[in-house]
Amino acid sequence: MKQWYEQLFDNYSKKYDNESFTQGTTGECDFIEEEISHNKSIQILDVGCGTGRHSIELSKRGYLVKGIDLSQSQIDRAIEKSKGKLIFTTLNGLFPLFHSVKEFINSGAEKGQTSGNTFDLLTFRDYSVYETKDDSGNRLSLKCNERCYVPSEISWLVKSLGFTKVQIYGAKLGQFSRSDALTTEDYEMLVIAERQQ
Repeated sequence: MKQWYEQLFDNYSKKYDNESFTQGTTGECDFIEEEISHNKSIQILDVGCGTGRHSIELSKRGYLVKGIDLSQSQIDRAIEKSKGKLIFTTLNGLFPLFHSVKEFINSGAEKGQTSGNTFDLLTFRDYSVYETKDDSGNRLSLKCNERCYVPSEISWLVKSLGFTKVQIYGAKLGQFSRSDALTTEDYEMLVIAERQQ
């Protein structure tokens, strides 16, 4: 049987944000900043973060904050409220489509790192074996399974998570830039998604 606080917070996230005791966030965060001497290198763990009122405010102020809470609905609301960006790279499905699949498979073998590549056009998955050594010199042989995405698909997936502005660029190794348009020559794509306010 659930504890009372588990029952309460199962479906109490939007109402919680309107409670009188949640309205002092700015002043409370001012106090926290003073207590840690405005040291932005300090990492903050917000235990019982609720809907993220302190975590979000402190993040806006430049702190690295991680919030945890027992209530999934409270965490979901915190994610919904956050003015965050999602930045990641993923394999560009246009690359193997534009280049012959055979050429794509052989490009990994030329690097001497992968073998046994099989690219499945129905699932856009590349199956390969990655050969390497670990830090102790032990040989590793790893069966890999990587998924490629086309821009329209990744845009749809990210929007389904609640991000409304999705931009996709070419991902140049060590040189990410918004000025690099995605092309069929880019092995990876850079995705930047934002929640509109």
